[in-house]
Amino acid sequence: MDLEKLLSDRLAPAFAAVAGGPVDPLVRRSGRADFQSDAALALARRLGRPPRDIAGAVLAHAVLDDIGVSAEVSGPGFINLTLADRALADLVAGLAGDARLGVPSTATPQTVVVDYSAPNVAKEMHVGHLRSTVIGDAAVRLLTWLGHRVVRVNHLGDWGTPFGMLIEHLIDLGEAEAAQHLSMGDLDTFYRAARVKFDEDEAFRERSRLRVVALQGGDERTRRLWRLLVTQSERYFLTVYDLLDVGLSGDDFRGESAYNHLLAGVVDDLDRLGLLRPSGGAECVFPPGFTGRDGAPLPLIVRKSDGGYGYPATDLAALRQRVGELGATRLLYVVGLPQRQHFAMVFAVAEAAGWLRPPVRAEHLGFGSILGADGRMLRSRAGESVKLVGLLEEAVARATDLARSRNPDLDAEAAAEIGRAVGIGAIKYADLSVDRTKDYVLDWERMLALDGNTAPYLQYAYARIRSVLRRAGTAAQPDAPIVLARPDAPIVFAQPAERALAVELLGFAGVVGEVERSLELHQLAGYLHRLATAFSAFYERCPVLRASDELRESRLLLAGLTARTLRQGLDLLGIRTLARM
Repeated sequence: MDLEKLLSDRLAPAFAAVAGGPVDPLVRRSGRADFQSDAALALARRLGRPPRDIAGAVLAHAVLDDIGVSAEVSGPGFINLTLADRALADLVAGLAGDARLGVPSTATPQTVVVDYSAPNVAKEMHVGHLRSTVIGDAAVRLLTWLGHRVVRVNHLGDWGTPFGMLIEHLIDLGEAEAAQHLSMGDLDTFYRAARVKFDEDEAFRERSRLRVVALQGGDERTRRLWRLLVTQSERYFLTVYDLLDVGLSGDDFRGESAYNHLLAGVVDDLDRLGLLRPSGGAECVFPPGFTGRDGAPLPLIVRKSDGGYGYPATDLAALRQRVGELGATRLLYVVGLPQRQHFAMVFAVAEAAGWLRPPVRAEHLGFGSILGADGRMLRSRAGESVKLVGLLEEAVARATDLARSRNPDLDAEAAAEIGRAVGIGAIKYADLSVDRTKDYVLDWERMLALDGNTAPYLQYAYARIRSVLRRAGTAAQPDAPIVLARPDAPIVFAQPAERALAVELLGFAGVVGEVERSLELHQLAGYLHRLATAFSAFYERCPVLRASDELRESRLLLAGLTARTLRQGLDLLGIRTLARM
């Protein structure tokens, strides 16, 4: 049950009657009531009436009694909305018997293609790949749970001129030795060695150029060696995804090379449609509205002056294939904000060509950077990009040490399990709990804290509830499902903290629905933190196991619902919960 939507739907006709047209009621949570509408204040200037008069007129038209809601005008013109205790209790009781916690599967499933992670072959994944991978994985989880058909695409950088030098370096080393280097995950050393030879050795440079021609021409041996580079790199990528606990698999790899056979057709179609124009020897499209610093129209180069194809041609071919062959109706590109203009131009060209038209929509889910304590781009002490594996291993090691310090009796296996769940969870939550368009600072102490807006705080809240339920005899084993002795027990609000927790529990559906539309995942993280905070206040003020029978069952039901919601919400973010911490 999405209470905000329910209340908005009830108030919208009343506002429309007063304003003479559609009005968003602007319903939100309130500290003075359960919910509050601010729309009367926004209407005051437009209608030339005092906001309190507008609010009063709206309430005269609104029908709220049948859903157990009382309303009053407050302050300069707020409409405060409060649910009757019985209505609130009935709504929460409905959640107890709902496996989806009030969140329905979508009535209009879409085919959604999510393009994310996208490392480069023969290069190690660095911290710059973290945000795309984590944000993309959470988007996939949420949309899949809601019932959409989600296609994951890991758009590998596996083509282009660098592969000439990489293949030549592989030949120089010998296939067996090169394969050993690559299988150890030492991709950066391999790449740097090839780059040094390319920069310093003219003969090697010429061989590399010729090797690119052979690769593009389909030479059998060259293609086999290229495939060796790709295969070894993919194996390494999969080890990183396993450590990061994301759902990407080998079936999701789709390199730039997969679109080569489509590129000429893209250019031909753009030419046939009259969109292609020559510029400096290159073939370009000039989508309207894009200009350079000098004010001149900005080109999207689809074929370079040397006859080769640029990234825009590949992205256009991929977009057309995803719409035409995969039947995508929503395209998500989880790529850093520096690529914002590039994708805006690609989408504009695709629209002009007729490849991107309603109901299909394409969205660039841009994100900011991860910063060090100095406020600059996160770098290693040597000034290089931080390797992703190193960052993840450090998170797990720090979390494991914290777990051992808090509970010296933990055996090695339990400490390792907690360390991985908490460490990786902390990394993911630090990323997902901030507006993805913003930069954030990697702060180990804050990320791993058991208080504040962190994954460990939420994981600990879940573990604490599981402990209560075990002691109540409702979950005998650590991983057993939460089963209450009396799931149909009436809900009683003896303390304000119980009521506050109940209202928060009813907010889950609304938040998930909003995140489905916006993919602003920090809203889901923020909701889970508010829920855990509400439970903490409930736990401190409302004894559960020592309460009278009726209160005990009611409070166990609220605790169990909180655990289920935390677990489901964290799972949507890709974060594990633990029955014990």
